[in-house]
Amino acid sequence: MMYLDQRPVADYRMEAVDDGVILHHGDGPDRCDENGAREAVLFEEEGVYHLFYDGCGSDGWLACLATSTDLKHWKKHGPILDYGLPGEMDHATATSPWVYKEGATWHMFYVGSPLATPPPDRIPMMPYLTMKACATSLAGPWMKQPGVVPFRTKPGTHYSDTASPGHIIRYGGEYLQFFSAQVIEGNRVRRSIGLARTQDLNGAWSIDPEPIVPLEEQIENSSVYYEPANETWFLFTNHIGLDEQGGEYTDAIWVYWSSDPTVWNPAHKAVVLDGRNCSWSKVCIGLATVLQVGDRLAMVYDAPGGTSASHMNRDIGLAWLALPLVPPK
Repeated sequence: MMYLDQRPVADYRMEAVDDGVILHHGDGPDRCDENGAREAVLFEEEGVYHLFYDGCGSDGWLACLATSTDLKHWKKHGPILDYGLPGEMDHATATSPWVYKEGATWHMFYVGSPLATPPPDRIPMMPYLTMKACATSLAGPWMKQPGVVPFRTKPGTHYSDTASPGHIIRYGGEYLQFFSAQVIEGNRVRRSIGLARTQDLNGAWSIDPEPIVPLEEQIENSSVYYEPANETWFLFTNHIGLDEQGGEYTDAIWVYWSSDPTVWNPAHKAVVLDGRNCSWSKVCIGLATVLQVGDRLAMVYDAPGGTSASHMNRDIGLAWLALPLVPPK
């Protein structure tokens, strides 16, 4: 595939096997996801899968929770976060949470924004900022920590217009967070994954001066898996493509691989899921999260289905990759 602006393409494929839709929008408590479900983030605690997803209700988008023991049958619990007060950075949305457990505490890093499009869609708008909350269990209750500012956008950097949370790992005596970074230049947006570091999950994070791959890669969001069989790190991410009129949308899930999670080669990437191997959405594929389940890697993602590229009325799908993961040759 080639794009109108010649943005890079992935030369390899490492195809997932799609299982189709596992969670439909529209029937969440208090109509919390009546207009869509997207940004699926999957974790497990004591044999229970916790699926955090952004649900769009009448007032906008909030992080919601569904739980399952088999990844097929889900119980929806409704929103786990609420909107901030007027003037606060999460007044328009509190969504897309990533969590990490340290001791008895679950630390949550979620997307906040003071801006959204007009009703009824109310899609969160940039700046996308990283906010903090905590809980003693994945199901909550989650307590916001407005006094903790992990990191913010910074003019003149690769994260000047977006610095939103991503996957967190422990490596080399510190925590690493692979966050979404964006720069707006006129009518053009460039995107990549930034790398943030800290030794205190309730403290500030330092940001590496360059993203893990160039902004021209046009990727956002991250989910990381370490394959012990070949000591390789795999980073799953959303690729942003272009339609024939030049409009941008999420067109595929890509994976990058590296032996060192702090050093990545932009040539080492492959397509994992797109319209070619997705069974129900042939144009648009949204954010993906991976989690080992037995001898396979489960990958949840969102999509609008058919030939739509809309942010609205999306559902959550599931695909699988066989383990051990092996980089394509």
